[in-house]
Amino acid sequence: MHEVQLAPNRPTRYESPATIEAVLELLATYGVRARVIAGGTDLLLELDRRAREVDVLVDLTRIEGLDAVVWANGRIHLGPLVTHNQVATSDLVQTHGLPLAQACLEVGSPALRNRATVVGNVVTASPANDSISALAALDATVSIASVRGIRTVALAEFHTGVRQTVLEPDELVTGISFPTLPETAAGVYVKLGLRRAQAISVVHAAVVVDRDADGAVTDARIALGSVAPTIVRLPEVEAGLVGGPLTETTIEAAASAAQAAVTPIDDLRAPATYRHDLVAVLVRRALAALAADEERAAFPTGPIPTLGGPIVEADGVAAGFAAGDSITATINGEAVTAGWNPGTLLDWVRDDVGLTGTKEGCAEGECGACSVTLDGVTVLSCLVPAGRAQGATLVTIEGLAGDELHPMQQSFVEHAAVQCGYCIPGYVMAASALAKECPAPTDTQARLGLAGNLCRCTGYYAIRAAVSNVAGGRS
Repeated sequence: MHEVQLAPNRPTRYESPATIEAVLELLATYGVRARVIAGGTDLLLELDRRAREVDVLVDLTRIEGLDAVVWANGRIHLGPLVTHNQVATSDLVQTHGLPLAQACLEVGSPALRNRATVVGNVVTASPANDSISALAALDATVSIASVRGIRTVALAEFHTGVRQTVLEPDELVTGISFPTLPETAAGVYVKLGLRRAQAISVVHAAVVVDRDADGAVTDARIALGSVAPTIVRLPEVEAGLVGGPLTETTIEAAASAAQAAVTPIDDLRAPATYRHDLVAVLVRRALAALAADEERAAFPTGPIPTLGGPIVEADGVAAGFAAGDSITATINGEAVTAGWNPGTLLDWVRDDVGLTGTKEGCAEGECGACSVTLDGVTVLSCLVPAGRAQGATLVTIEGLAGDELHPMQQSFVEHAAVQCGYCIPGYVMAASALAKECPAPTDTQARLGLAGNLCRCTGYYAIRAAVSNVAGGRS
């Protein structure tokens, strides 16, 4: 059989403790046989692709207090359940750590960002992961705990290679923090992908500069992603910027020096030669934006659609499942009990509950066909563990309508937005959430809100018309 036809690796047990101490005990007991899951948007794909074997999945999402973004002692602290949507929409991060907010907004789609965590992005340790370079430019540190004690590691020392870290099997990352940027400093994140949304970086860069009253650079930090096995800092290029203003000459010199300082990787997304040229382009673009005080120019000015996020605060009630156990949830207004599925929420809804309106498209979080609401928040059910449904409230496409079609469903019909229909359940779920959140969405909000849903049959104009009709009360 071809590798993609092989059955995915599945855990034999799912544990969702109520305390950090219980998590650390599980990790100490099971070691390499256990794996922590927060959002799961990377880990569940690794299991599906047989890239990882896990006996016990340890879910953090029922532990209270881990989803906070806190400013204390001159630093911003992110808990291990803080999602990309939380960071992207956080006034605190936008004000004092803009590159991270910009990077988090580049991750996937709104539904994916409602689950994907910044800590998870860091632990996955891919050099293409957007938030890592921003955190590197912000001089972040990583807090780590085990039953043996607590330690803090500089982010620059945390990653040792592609998908490799200093984390021991019994250790848990309990948070990430970074110093707030002083009023004299500014930062920006820039990226090039192969499409406008849902794109893994070909190259990305995070740049921070601090300047004195005369405009001379007193400190500079440049972090590059997708060019090497780990995030790359450029100390010689940074030092070359210090002492003078950001002018066309100094910016061009820094861009050329950055290009000369790296030996980019080759992969499916781009050859090394293309990446080599892009390094100069992105460093030049970032520094020019900072020189012109336009670091916020490309960031949305209005509310950023999250499709209901973030996930509501954890309930603090532990849960655990193995073969033969059952999950109880409220689905479309009715209490439902069905056997635990070691796979995803999508698997459980379709195979165990028997609601087949939710579709599997890509099975990797890129098409949106499996969109449902989980405790009022739109998520991609192919990237949520089935055990997360315990005690939760779910709405699938079957429950969107009452005695009559939901207004969004009716609008899709009236505007001929329904083509083959395969992607439409997920599209309608996302579009109805967008309309609820943004009653009169701007073009930017509509694009951001629907960026996670693909339709392979049409050019999207009919879908946009259907959404505008409901969201804005227009025909």
